[in-house]
Amino acid sequence: MIHKYKLNGYNICLDVHSGAVHVIDDIAYDILDFCDENMPECPPDAVMSALSGKYGADEVAETYAALYELYREGQLFSPDDYEKFADLMTNAPIKSMCINISHDCNLRCEYCFAAKGDFGHGRCLMSAETAKKAIDFIIKNSGTRHNLEVDFFGGEPLMNFDVVKQTVEYARSIEKQYNKNFRFTITTNGLLLDSENTEYINREMSNVVLSLDGRKEVNDRLRVTPNGKGCFDVIVPKYQELVSKRSADKDYYIRGTFTKYNLDFTEDVLKINELGFDQISIEPVVSDPKLDYSVKYEDLPRVFEEYDRLANTIIDVRKKGRGFNFFHFMIDLDQGPCAVKRLRGCGCGNEYVAVTPQGDIYPCHQFVGNEEYKMGNLNDGSFNTDMKRMFAKNNVYTKENCKNCWAKFYCSGGCSANNLQYEGSVAKPHKISCELEKKRLECAIMIKAALADSEYDSACGRGDSAVNMC
Repeated sequence: MIHKYKLNGYNICLDVHSGAVHVIDDIAYDILDFCDENMPECPPDAVMSALSGKYGADEVAETYAALYELYREGQLFSPDDYEKFADLMTNAPIKSMCINISHDCNLRCEYCFAAKGDFGHGRCLMSAETAKKAIDFIIKNSGTRHNLEVDFFGGEPLMNFDVVKQTVEYARSIEKQYNKNFRFTITTNGLLLDSENTEYINREMSNVVLSLDGRKEVNDRLRVTPNGKGCFDVIVPKYQELVSKRSADKDYYIRGTFTKYNLDFTEDVLKINELGFDQISIEPVVSDPKLDYSVKYEDLPRVFEEYDRLANTIIDVRKKGRGFNFFHFMIDLDQGPCAVKRLRGCGCGNEYVAVTPQGDIYPCHQFVGNEEYKMGNLNDGSFNTDMKRMFAKNNVYTKENCKNCWAKFYCSGGCSANNLQYEGSVAKPHKISCELEKKRLECAIMIKAALADSEYDSACGRGDSAVNMC
């Protein structure tokens, strides 16, 4: 299986199962219309006949031979060798956990999937006792895995920061005993950041996610306090201080949401970068299409246009020696995730679970409140291993719409929670999310091609922009 497309002056061909990416010329692009997984060594008469009016016979034969060499080397129409791994890791240990340390929030963001902080079940905070039980649970269920990840989430985690600190202290006190190493992350809206908790976060949290939607007018339209006031002016200086004091070995990123109100979200990415941040994610809102701010299917052409604009902007600034990372355009074409991870993605319900303040266990934080998908409870020791096994078997080969999709090894079937909420099944990918993901992948691959092409031009003194890997 291949996927070929034209973008920003590049003809790009992705060989799906090998992961090879080829930037090709027009004649190779046209020849591939007549090729499949049964490529003969010599160009078929149909190829020669169809292209004879456009290209010379020798040119067609020479280009076909180059394509056939890629085919012979397993870089074009390569066989699918991944399905045999689909049943591996169905008994995988749990390696990561989201601790919903707070089901309360000091913002009332309109698009919040967590019902503006309380997940629809009333505002409350997790006790230290429950948080420690969560640490015990992941240690017990992590098998021989050494590195474990815990994300403090909400609501707003800083509303229960004393328990965050007690949880970290407890985990650190026993990790060596059980041969574990904890990596902590916290997600915050920034309102309660101060010098003390900023210092703590920069010391103890391997990653911190800072919520900001971009321009002041965009951010303050939907990210508001209970009295309706925006938060931009309060949180930006706090974020700037935190990031300025964060050591190079610790990660962070600014995480925003774009809605129908700001389909020109490149401007928000640029604003965030202008504020001094270079690790940026602006995610599309996933919500009921009946809501005014929802990104709807008919909005996709405009969104695609904006992703193209953002991709070209990133290329321009990087060629000038500057730049920033945009989360959805970060792609590793050299190696990337292992085969097993490519089949299942985030590990929701299998390698990853979420815990509520009441000790209830769910497949992930976006399932919280859906009683049908409650997996157990820390207090009574229950845990539904049958449900864990169901999620483990939920992969790109069991999803009818995924197994023949060119993007399957990059999106891994999409978000199970979104699939369930908007398509009615964890095994049925959310259509809008699929289209967005495929567009982002095309842009990400094109950026790699453009930057590689630029480096080649610089090294060789070449003036044109075509790269022919054939």
